[in-house]
This record gives sequence, structure tokens and C-alpha cells, in this order.
Amino acid sequence: MTESVSEATVLSLDEHRAARADETAPITLTKAPAPAEDGEEPGVDVVDLPGNPLADWLTVPDTPVLPVWARSWTSISQNTAALGRLAWWHSRYHAVRTPKYLFKTVLLAARGFFRAVVGLWPTLSAQEQSATVKALRAQSKLRPEDVELAIRHQVAHAERTRSRRWRFGIAAVGVATAALGVVLAPPVLQAGMAAAVAIPLAHLGRGKETRLLDQGAPPLRVDMSAQQLNEALRAAGLLKTVSGKDEKDLPRVSCSMGPVRDGRGWSVIFDMPRGGGKTASDVLAKREVIAQELGVDEIQVIMSRVRAANGGNAGRVSMWVADDDPYLGTPNPSPLEKSDTFSIWEPVPFGQDARGTRINVPVMWQSMFFGGLPRRGKTFTQRLLTAAGLLDPYVRHYIADGKGGADWMPMKAVAHRLVMGAEDDAIDALKAMLAELLAEMERRFALLRDLPTSVCPEGKLTPEIVARYNLPVIFVTIDELQEYFTAMEREDREQVINDLCRVARRGPAAGFISNFASQRPDAESVPSKLREIITIRYSTQVVDRTSSDMVLGKGKAAQGADASVLSEEHKGVGVLVTGPASYVTVRADYLDGPAFAQLCRKGRTLREQAGQLTGDAAGDVTAAADAAGLTVPAIVSDVLEVMRHSPRMFTTDLLAGLVNIDEDTYGDYNAEQLASALEAAGVKRTSKQVKISGSNGAGYQRRDIEAAVPAEILLSTGR
Repeated sequence: MTESVSEATVLSLDEHRAARADETAPITLTKAPAPAEDGEEPGVDVVDLPGNPLADWLTVPDTPVLPVWARSWTSISQNTAALGRLAWWHSRYHAVRTPKYLFKTVLLAARGFFRAVVGLWPTLSAQEQSATVKALRAQSKLRPEDVELAIRHQVAHAERTRSRRWRFGIAAVGVATAALGVVLAPPVLQAGMAAAVAIPLAHLGRGKETRLLDQGAPPLRVDMSAQQLNEALRAAGLLKTVSGKDEKDLPRVSCSMGPVRDGRGWSVIFDMPRGGGKTASDVLAKREVIAQELGVDEIQVIMSRVRAANGGNAGRVSMWVADDDPYLGTPNPSPLEKSDTFSIWEPVPFGQDARGTRINVPVMWQSMFFGGLPRRGKTFTQRLLTAAGLLDPYVRHYIADGKGGADWMPMKAVAHRLVMGAEDDAIDALKAMLAELLAEMERRFALLRDLPTSVCPEGKLTPEIVARYNLPVIFVTIDELQEYFTAMEREDREQVINDLCRVARRGPAAGFISNFASQRPDAESVPSKLREIITIRYSTQVVDRTSSDMVLGKGKAAQGADASVLSEEHKGVGVLVTGPASYVTVRADYLDGPAFAQLCRKGRTLREQAGQLTGDAAGDVTAAADAAGLTVPAIVSDVLEVMRHSPRMFTTDLLAGLVNIDEDTYGDYNAEQLASALEAAGVKRTSKQVKISGSNGAGYQRRDIEAAVPAEILLSTGR
């Protein structure tokens, strides 16, 4: 390729620098004083001039106009939702107590009626006139001869009698009218009138300590305040305590935000006080103690450092305290389940954190390790990342399952290589698979080295190179690593470990993605030299912090990434470490066995359309029969799967393999039942005895099983 060269001018760099020095003022880090104007002192802000009556007011630092909870739509919506949940809870709380409230209202109304009668009695009985009548009566007794006095007493007594009659009469008429109105009114109006009478009377009958409604506590297990936060940190030994010193003079944290309601919990960002020698890392290490002092489980306390990129410093901590366990409830289905295609170059949907934020994991250029106790969702979670590769036809899968169960069996429709179990034949197949991977890796590196920088600028795989040179991304998935290592001889074990280290260390640049898992990640089961080169780690529940560090990395538990705090209820929940200082507890998306099998069938279709169906998947009898609309008996398909790596197998080993695949179906099988089922499926044994490693015994040959499969299926799979 030739390029035209335009005319150029040769410049002297010394002259060019001198010219620039003359034209451009030097840059200094010293702040220059402001120019003086109208007698103003140079360098002094006009606001700070002496004699300015507004100086104090104008120099007050700007403060946010809106409160913390109202500064974003997310916060507003979360607090609105929290208010709605609180109102709904109070509505139900008081609704179930309505009969109690009605009974209390009747009692208070009766007391109020009594108090009203007592209060009105002086008026009804005209007691304001009784004093005059009593005084005149007393004087008349002293001077009975005074006729005028007797007349005055008689007039006063008559006036009081008339007043009483009028007043009692009016009251009687009013009560009778109200009673008649209530009797004649419709039921709805009767209830309204009763309420209109009872409520004022109940209000009149209340006492100083009387409460009509019960005081229901809001449905919050945590009521956080700055005072409680300081007390918790002080109890954890993170703030100094000086005996005899006033509490207000003790060191305290400074909250740059909160505590405020944030979704289903409290959020606060605080700085540790200077001079105490405590950092944000010290706070993270005291998570359990802080949770205890706040009265919650440590799983409810989510803490992290606030880095400088987010305006933080070495002493700034972001803490969110959930009202309850944020990882329980109905599992979230994986978005991959409804996806038609997916690009493995994009981050893979993985799960959600405690606040419901979606967590995506980038897998390109990465290697992954999954660990944890059995039956905690480890394999289901590991399959999420492999499932993403199923929906990308330019991903080639290499699968090895040391357990050899049903979890990875659907991958036979897609996998270029599939190794099931940890028997001798399977171990040989695993070593052959690793040798094939290493040879492919070296071939790719040789190809990438020869490519021009315009095509391969960074010396590693790109989407364009994948499509142009047919170099699909290689996804290496190995489950139950400890089964292989414990079944191998020492020499084979060391060789396999070295091969895996090479794949995990050098493979990413060639488009290799490693996805390993083990139940027991100790030094004997999974050597540290393999674990330490893994970049992304995930751990479900483990027994202690030491085991957590074995999976997630040394010292991670002290930083807060501790999988031992998870409980038996946290299935599918684990701690995800994506970097030296990045971790999050994730509730992984749920993808069950049938959904995973459906994705495998979808992945096979995508590869057939793209011409990328290769290796063992291209020779899979069951998948080929399904595509051709034919049916292969399940017993034939399962036996072929067990004998995938063996041309012949003893009956006892074959039965054990079938039980491992499907214990519910084959758990009660014996040799006679197996022979009868295979004969019914069309299998004709050429010999009932097989010879393996010099030993003779009852068994089967794979060619006899394959003979029961339609010929067109065998021809299409290359068998």
C-alpha cells in the first residue's frame, strides 16, 4: 500500500519553543491576587470588605434547598412507596381492632353523657335562682311577721319553678324529637346521627391518659439516628470513650448524608473523626459488632467505602441498614430465559443486590471460580454464565462435570466437548480436552501475532476477528473440580492443574473464558496457585471465614466480603468479588433445569443456522433425532451418554452411571431389568461378556447400543 506524501516544512524545535515562551505566559499554581478597582484592596473579595453589613450573611456556605430524600426521583419514589406501605400497614392494623374501638367509644360516650348531664343539671334545675330563694326563706323564718318579705320569697320561688319547667320541657322535647328522628331515619342516616352524637360524647368522656386508638409501632425493625450510629461505633471500639467526660464532648462521626429512609431501610454516609486513627476499613471489619449494637442481623448491614472518584476519602463509609433480610423471598427469573440471542461480549445478567439493583458480570477476558457448600445454588449460579454463551452461536463450549449428574446433561446438545463423571475414562477424556484447548490456544496466539495491528491492535481477540477468521469464543466450564483432583494420581493431578492454570492465565487474550467450580476449595482439592489467578469469584454459604477466604481470596472476609454470614435460607445468594476492592452480596437470578435445557435446545438451533455446531454436539444422537422428528428411547439415549467415553462397559459401572444421571428412574434397576429394557428398545447384544483392562465380566458394547438408533441419525451425526 502506498500513500501520497504532501509537502512539509521543516521546523526548528528550539525556535518553536522560544516563540511559544514569548507568547504564552507561564502556568503557576499560586493564586494571583484580584485586580484592585475603585480603591478596593487587591485580592480581597468585595463580600469580605470591612463595614459590609451583609458580609456575614453572604459568606454563609450554600446549603441544599431540598432535603436529602427529595434530591432525586429514585429517592422520592422509594420514600413514597415506603409511605404507602406504612399507610397500608396502619390501615390493616387499626381495621382488625375496629370492634375494640367501637366498644371503647360506647364506654366513653356513656361517661361523656354522664358528664354532660352533671354539667347541665345546674342549668336545668335553675340553680342560679336557688340562692335567692334560700336567702329569702331564711329571712322569712327569722321575721315571719314581715309580709313583704314573705311575698318576695313566694315570687322568687314561683319564678324558679317556671324556669325549671321551661328548661326541662325544652330538653325533653329536644330528646324526644331526636329519638323520633333516629327511629324514622333510614339506617345509613341513623348511623351518621349516632356517630354525630357519640363522637362528641366520647370526646367529653375521655380522660387525660385515655386513648381511643392503639399506638401501633410502624413495621420497621430498625429506627436509626445519628446518636444510635455513634453509640454503635463507640461500642465497637471505633470511637474513643473518655471516662468522666461529657457525652457531647466525645468524638463523633460527621454525617454527610442521613440517616434517611432509603427504600426498605436506612441509608447514611459518614466520615470517621480525625485524630482517632480509625479508617473506613476498620469500620468494615466491625460489621458484626455494629449490627449487634443496632439490633439487626449482620446480613441486613450493607457497608462499603466511598472512594475518591465518588467524593470519598479513606475515612468515609456508606452504610445501608435493611428493615429485614433483603435476600429472602421469591427468586428472580433470569432475563436470559426469554432472550432469543445474546452477545457474550456484553455483561451477563447475574442477579440483584440487597436494594434490588441489577448486577451484570462482564465475562470476556475474565476467569471465574464458584465455591460453597452443597445444595446452596452453586451449580445453578455457575450455569447462568454458561447459559449466556448458549445464546451466542459464536461461543464454543467445553464442559466437564466431575459429578456426572443431570445438571449439565442438556449441554450435550451444544457442547463441542462434554466430559461427564470422574471415572478413568472420563479423566482420560478431560486430559484430552485440556490438550485440545492448549493446542487451540497456541494456534490462536500464532494467528494473532501474524495479524497486522490495524486488524488486531491489542494482540487479542475481537468480534471482527471472530467473524472473519472463524475463531469462536471458547467457554471452558468445569464443575466439581475436587472430584477430578481426588480421583487422579499425583502426576496426572499436577499436569491437569498446570494445564488449567495455563488456560486461566493466558487463555483470556485468545478468547478463552474459564468457569470453574468446587465444593471444597481447600489446598488439597483446588490448589491455591489455580485459585489465585482467577479474577472473578463467587461463594455461596460456607462454614467459616477461613473457607470464605479460600473461595473469595485471602483477607476478603476482613474487608467485609464474608460468605459465612449467609444462612441455610439463602439459597442462590452469595458474595461476588470482581476485583481487589470490589465485592457485593448478590441474589442470583433463577434458572431451573427445564429452562436451562430449553436454552440448550435454542443454542443448538442457533449454531445449526450459523454453521457452528461442532464436536460432540454434532454427533449427539438424541438431539439429531429430535431435529429429524424421530424418537430415540430414553434408555438408549441415557446408556449412550454414560458410555460416551467408553467403547465397552461392565454392567455394574453402567448401572452406577445411569443412577448418577437419573436416580428416580434407574435407582431400583438391576442387571436383569436393564437387559430387559434395552431389549425392548431394540438393542441386540452381540456378546454378553466384555473385556476391559484384561478383566472379563458381564457388560455392553457401545456399538450394540448404537445399532438400535435409526441409521439416518447415525449417518447425520457422523457415528
